[in-house]
Amino acid sequence: MSAHRAKKRFGQNFLHDRGVIDRIVRAIRPREGERIIEIGPGLGALTVPLLDTLGRLEVIELDRDIIPRLTAHCAGHGELTITQADALKVDYTALAQGQSLRLVGNLPYNISSPLLFHLLDHAGAITDMHFMLQKEVVDRMCASAGEPDYGRLSVTLAARAHAECLFVVGPEAFQPAPKVDSAIVRLTPHAPDFAIDDRARFEHLVTAAFSQRRKQLRNTLKPLMNADDISACGIDPSIRAEQLAPADFARLANALHAVP
Repeated sequence: MSAHRAKKRFGQNFLHDRGVIDRIVRAIRPREGERIIEIGPGLGALTVPLLDTLGRLEVIELDRDIIPRLTAHCAGHGELTITQADALKVDYTALAQGQSLRLVGNLPYNISSPLLFHLLDHAGAITDMHFMLQKEVVDRMCASAGEPDYGRLSVTLAARAHAECLFVVGPEAFQPAPKVDSAIVRLTPHAPDFAIDDRARFEHLVTAAFSQRRKQLRNTLKPLMNADDISACGIDPSIRAEQLAPADFARLANALHAVP
């Protein structure tokens, strides 16, 4: 079988560094009996050690051409179930069938944000997620208020899950090597410790607030609420979005939701 050529349209960069692979498996801490699903297994760099530990594994792979190679590579390592599908279109709640899923994978960077939020729409069926992503995205996912990388992704994610950057992975760990650093992130779905009366309104307000980062809230939120409305929530309308905690955004969105 000739070597598989990475396909740009699928965002394929295949992990090959044994040390990095072992470190990811240690971070996941797979245990026999757990239902783990790998998204985008590629050529099976992570699949084989997971199979060796678990005995059985489910994977979701979009690229039909890679499936025979994956099957051959994993032969003799355990029971592998392959679903050929677009991970963005899978109903993970239905897939779980009442069980709790753990998700892992080296996600294509070109669909990482929409895929994360699609997965979090099924948070009730998911225990945790361990993903390889572009480091820049992980920095934004994990940033806190006032930090340079803090933005819309940081806030909307904080309302759905706890994100923790575990370690950084250099381009040399992949073939072909990407032009950016990557990072392993652990996502644990949870309900926020603040109330959100209307999630869609909350996310719309957050998007508006960060639409022009250097402008004050009184300006970015002008189409939604005026300075007096912002002040009534105990928030200074002259500050910028990057200075607000997720709970502050929820307070603003809840006030907006309460308006008839």
